[in-house]
Amino acid sequence: MDRVKILVVDDESRMRKLVRDFLEREGFIVLEAGDGEEAMEWFYKEKDIALLILDVMMPKMDGWQVCREVRQTSKVPIIMLTARGEERDELQGFGLGVDEYISKPFSPKILVARVEAILRRTHAFDAEKTADAGGIVIDKTAHQVKVDGHDIELSYKEFELLAYFVENQGIALSREKILNNVWNYDYFGDARTIDTHVKKLRNKLGEKGNYIKTIWGMGYKFEVE
Repeated sequence: MDRVKILVVDDESRMRKLVRDFLEREGFIVLEAGDGEEAMEWFYKEKDIALLILDVMMPKMDGWQVCREVRQTSKVPIIMLTARGEERDELQGFGLGVDEYISKPFSPKILVARVEAILRRTHAFDAEKTADAGGIVIDKTAHQVKVDGHDIELSYKEFELLAYFVENQGIALSREKILNNVWNYDYFGDARTIDTHVKKLRNKLGEKGNYIKTIWGMGYKFEVE
């Protein structure tokens, strides 16, 4: 993997060192910040930060405030760290556009694996501009989708939804997370909008519509059979 820049934000120097050591071992360039204000200074100074690892509880600006400010101008991937494993924290994180959510204590190896998975999804898709998932070929530049070689007509949001599913193959996606990423972070509409679009998308994909699995009570997962 190319050497990419990751910003690690935590007020505990011991935690920053632990995360930094494991990331640097895998070839990443690591920047460190001890509070939210320092994190934003780095973010505005370094334009090529590929991913943020943010602690929730910090002085000056907490992780939620940093996330809100970053999301005003950027969709850079964010992993949120917290000592609290409460569901409402996780839902708040997804509501602000957090990509992954990891509770402390955690395995540094698991964190590195999550970092690499997110970067593979975001960078690979951007680099190639096309993706092939089980006979569904998406061309992001031309905004075109083919199923088994045949063009299919999708609305703009149907296309964005399919692209998001393909980028996140095999990952369970909550309706809130889909809304945040496909309908943008400031969308406050009804989550049933997603269900309507998924139904139309499945119909247009024909048999391959079965790749979109429903996860009852949560959302959806795209999985090639």
